[in-house]
Amino acid sequence: MQQEFDNAIQVLKQGGLILYPTDTVWGIGCDATNYEAVKRIYKLKQRKDSKSLICLVNNYSMLERHVDNVPNMAYTILDIAVKPTTIIYDDPAGVAENLIAEDNTLAIRIVKNKFCEKLIRYLKNPIVSTSANISGQPTPKSFKEISDEILKGVDYVVNLQNEKSQSKPSTIIKLSNVGMVKIIRE
Repeated sequence: MQQEFDNAIQVLKQGGLILYPTDTVWGIGCDATNYEAVKRIYKLKQRKDSKSLICLVNNYSMLERHVDNVPNMAYTILDIAVKPTTIIYDDPAGVAENLIAEDNTLAIRIVKNKFCEKLIRYLKNPIVSTSANISGQPTPKSFKEISDEILKGVDYVVNLQNEKSQSKPSTIIKLSNVGMVKIIRE
C-alpha cells in the first residue's frame, strides 16, 4: 500500500491523472489546483467543461480553505450523513478555474477512505474525483468494469483493485449561502 501511495503522490505532484479507489466508486483524479490536469480529465471523459466535477478534501479545515463561506447547515448535514455526501457550495476558492461551475459553485466531499485521506493530506491540495467512465456511459461498479480507454488515459492506476468501495456514487446536496437546500442525487 505504501508503494501505491508514493507512486500516486508523485504522479499528482507532476500534474498527472490517477485512477484510484474512493469512498464511493473508482475515480479519475488529479490535483484540483492544476488547471491543465483538470483539462485532461474533461478530455479523457469526453465531457464538456461546463459540467462540473467533484473535489475531495480530507477535513473541515481544508473545506474552509476552499469555500469562502461554509453554511452552518453543511456541518449538520455532514455530521448526520450515514453515507458519502457531496455538497455543492457557493463561492469556491483556491482551485483550478475550470473546476468551478458557471454559477460559481463547487461540489466538495470530505473523504472517509484512508487511502484518499492520506493522498490529500500529503498533496496538501484537494483532489478531483469523477467516476471512471466516459461521460454518458454507466458508472463502473467495480474495477473490472472500467474501460480500456480510461485505463490507458490515466498516468497511473493505483493497484488496490481489492479495496472495498461502495460501488455507488455519493449523495449530492446543493447548499446556497442564502439558505436554499436542494437534493441533486440521493
